[in-house]
Amino acid sequence: MLAKMNSACVLGVDAYKVVVEVDIANGIPSFSIVGLPDTAIRESKDRIRSAIKNSGFDFPTKRITVNLAPADIKKEGAGFDLPIAVAILVATNVLETEKFKEYIVCGELSLNGEVKSIKGALPIALSFSKTRENRFLLPFENIQEAGIVNEADIYPIHNLKEVIDFLNGLVELKPQKINVAKLFRKNSKYRFDFSDVKGQEHVKRGLEIAAAGSHNVLLIGPPGSGKSMLAKRLATILSDMSIEESLETSKIHSVAGLLSARKGLIATRPFRSPHHTISDCALTGGGTYPSPGEISLAHNGVLFLDELPEFKRNALEVMRQPLEDQTITISRVAGTLTYPARFMLIAAMNPCPCRLN
Repeated sequence: MLAKMNSACVLGVDAYKVVVEVDIANGIPSFSIVGLPDTAIRESKDRIRSAIKNSGFDFPTKRITVNLAPADIKKEGAGFDLPIAVAILVATNVLETEKFKEYIVCGELSLNGEVKSIKGALPIALSFSKTRENRFLLPFENIQEAGIVNEADIYPIHNLKEVIDFLNGLVELKPQKINVAKLFRKNSKYRFDFSDVKGQEHVKRGLEIAAAGSHNVLLIGPPGSGKSMLAKRLATILSDMSIEESLETSKIHSVAGLLSARKGLIATRPFRSPHHTISDCALTGGGTYPSPGEISLAHNGVLFLDELPEFKRNALEVMRQPLEDQTITISRVAGTLTYPARFMLIAAMNPCPCRLN
């Protein structure tokens, strides 16, 4: 029997629809997944089998073929565990209704059937919020970030059995809505404040001017003079983030898996301070499946490079184009992606020893 489930996957900072097709036929028992899956998806077979059994359902001992369409785009992440498991149960007539066709389903399964959080829940909800397919079954841990999209209906789920009971009409779930304004005010507090700094009037004046015009800054001074302390507090005198900037920044952190389940929304200017041993790939982003780097995670905020002369030349050279264009384009075999990279660059270094003599 053939069954189809709607799911989604993140590509860059946006999402696209993926149709999970499951065919169960007679033959030698097997379980194969096609459609350019990555290692995490290929390994999902054992998780899905255990999750279905431990949720009280029978796993079919037949030939199971799973296709992730469109088949010409690379798929990554563990978010397809849940839609594949539900599609298998649809194909085995466990679901008695066709209610499942109304939802986009994403989630990672544990061996006992619990649903874990996924990366990119916010971009997924935003990408489909203004379409007809704006009803989602997402992990409970992702509700804080996905629930801020008021145009979408986000149903929180805890385990596989709850999903099946809900789709069969045995359990009632209500879509969760998050008060964006209240959450924004709650998260718009900084750990530090520029007013903490006493003295250093000439440096503070220079940083105030830089903050007013979004200028880049180079701080030169002996160790212990307060360069890092001032840089960490610069973000607190920048203009408050708008809702649009907050959503744009939160999408990047959601894709990178850095968005806290409790926080849900980034309402303060990001401050990123990579170590001087960082590689150019980690700074700009990349990997087999391109992911955002430090300059994208600092989008709408501050990127601080302490001990500037210690950074590798390649790492500094690759920052030329992002500083000018405020975007970074990453090309890999898996595809070409563009991430936003609009930030203030603050660098610090010790004075040359010859000036101290």
